[in-house]
Amino acid sequence: MTIEDTSRGHLPPVEESLSATDVGAALDAAIAHLKRRQHPDGWWKGDLATNVTMDAEDMLLRHVLGIVVPDDQERSARWIRSQQRRDGSWGDFPGAPGSLSTTVEAWVALRLAGDAEDAEHLVRAAAWVRAAGGLEKTRVFTHMWLSLVGLWSWDACPTLPPEIMFLPSWAPLNIYQWGCWARQTIVPLSIVSATRPVVPVPFDAAPLLTGAPPARFAPLWSVAGVFQRLDVGVRAFGKLPPNPLRRLAMRQAAEWILARQEADGGWGGIQPPWVYSILALWQMGYSLEHPAMKAALAGLDDFFVEVPDAPGGPLRWLEACQSPVWDTGLSLAALLEAGTPPDDPAVLRAADWLLAEQVSADGDWQVRRPDLPSAGWAFEFANDVYPDTDDTAEIVLALRAVAHPEHSRLRGALDRAVAWTVGMQSRDGGWGAFDADNTHLLPARLPFCDFGNVIDPPSADVTAHVVEMMAIEGLADSPECRRGVDWLLANQEADGSWFGRWGANHLYGTGAAVPALVAAGVGAEHLAVRTAVAWLEDHQNVDGGWGEDLRSYHEKAWVGRGASTPSQSAWALLALLAAGETGPVVERGIEHLIATQRPDGGWDEELYTGTGFPGFFYIGYEMYRQVFPMWALGRYFRRTYTEPVEVP
Repeated sequence: MTIEDTSRGHLPPVEESLSATDVGAALDAAIAHLKRRQHPDGWWKGDLATNVTMDAEDMLLRHVLGIVVPDDQERSARWIRSQQRRDGSWGDFPGAPGSLSTTVEAWVALRLAGDAEDAEHLVRAAAWVRAAGGLEKTRVFTHMWLSLVGLWSWDACPTLPPEIMFLPSWAPLNIYQWGCWARQTIVPLSIVSATRPVVPVPFDAAPLLTGAPPARFAPLWSVAGVFQRLDVGVRAFGKLPPNPLRRLAMRQAAEWILARQEADGGWGGIQPPWVYSILALWQMGYSLEHPAMKAALAGLDDFFVEVPDAPGGPLRWLEACQSPVWDTGLSLAALLEAGTPPDDPAVLRAADWLLAEQVSADGDWQVRRPDLPSAGWAFEFANDVYPDTDDTAEIVLALRAVAHPEHSRLRGALDRAVAWTVGMQSRDGGWGAFDADNTHLLPARLPFCDFGNVIDPPSADVTAHVVEMMAIEGLADSPECRRGVDWLLANQEADGSWFGRWGANHLYGTGAAVPALVAAGVGAEHLAVRTAVAWLEDHQNVDGGWGEDLRSYHEKAWVGRGASTPSQSAWALLALLAAGETGPVVERGIEHLIATQRPDGGWDEELYTGTGFPGFFYIGYEMYRQVFPMWALGRYFRRTYTEPVEVP
């Protein structure tokens, strides 16, 4: 696909107006489809797809721990083979160019599974790797995984000493200056990089090497140059025999890890801290029969998606995370927007499940907000340590429209959640996802941190969701909401869009910001809204939909450009509808959603539209293709064919 393929060009005229029957039929089918997917307990969960590094690293982990199950390994290997691109590489998302680190990890995993070095698919992969710079140019995490199995030297890996655990929360580079996902990763990795375990594999990585010398250090007077030279000293210190201070730091790190293990056995519900915490505890002497280790490995097994009837034989792939709370909140909101009665049994089951998932436990976010009572929602089935403002805002918006028989119980939960979310506002007026004021830039400068975003500053999409929630809750005139509005206005891009931190990309940010601003009292004629509308109109595809390729995070030519997807088309429509648009652009968008709907009421979406780390790690949310089109159709139907209904 080229950029030209998705240009707006000359849009065809709208032949006739949509009818209420057309839109209503699409909504009825979508509602029925979504209800069929609801679990009896009330929740929804779609598969969460990423890339094959999850599977490759799982295979390496099981080799290191000595727990390989040959049949499981072959099913994972079969999945990795099925994802290889024609040029021999593996990419990070459908349609992506090849990724050097992903391809190296896939090659190593397939060799571990028994594929021959001279097998045609591995020869192509190795040639691609060498042409792209070789194993030498891969990221720190790839070098660490290969060091674990003897294919790279720990001496060539940047390190972060476990003594970092001694730094107080006000000190530079203390662990709470990292975003929660990075914090949970660096603490166990500080143990692994200090102990430097090696469990060799029976092959070498020579086909992946170019023989190029290491890159020269940055100038001494630069920040990067200073940290590169400091890292040399830290690595030299780490080679000394363990001293009492280091042993104490490692014990403290292990205790910190154990204190944050969740009920499902994992850490934060995401793959990186989960697998690194297993390795760290293993290095600290915890046997695989220890209750913490047994729970961790059993929980990780539950993250596999099994495909028993795949062409070529059964396969399985590993989810990097699971998103039931997020999926359920969005599904509930979509049902209600689509006209489902607020006391419908499916609605009440979802509401009860969500109310039971509200987090009341203490968490790391209290380092910055120690006096704020806990009351948010997290993303996963089991994650009491890291609730987030984004989930909480969207769940409040959904739950407040439910006609729950226990109104006081519902209202109490919402009031507590609103107070918690408002209290998580950062000093600049915006909201990050997991922490307040997590904006220190120093951690990203370390040679160790080349794995994407390592801090959690305020973002347009999260701030917009919180602002919209506050406005709908009657807090539009509060100082906190006005500061949030000011943050959004100040962070609008020059072209009229907003950057999407957690979704792809400017379509996601704009689809969140415009409804929030309008809900908070910024008129539809405000310049910020009008420029956003113009940007959306200019980026509508010929088929009536919208799409934005994930390459827009690092290639500006792709901003707002890409093949149409159901979720991104819906985000654009939600913004346009919030701005009061009713003309041909909106009707073409609605027609596109109806035309691409499957007979069973769902939509197909191969392309990823979710974001983990912009420019590095992307997510395909299975539920996005269902809930957002339904949401947009419902809002269009209500505003076009019925009188507005005010939610109390």
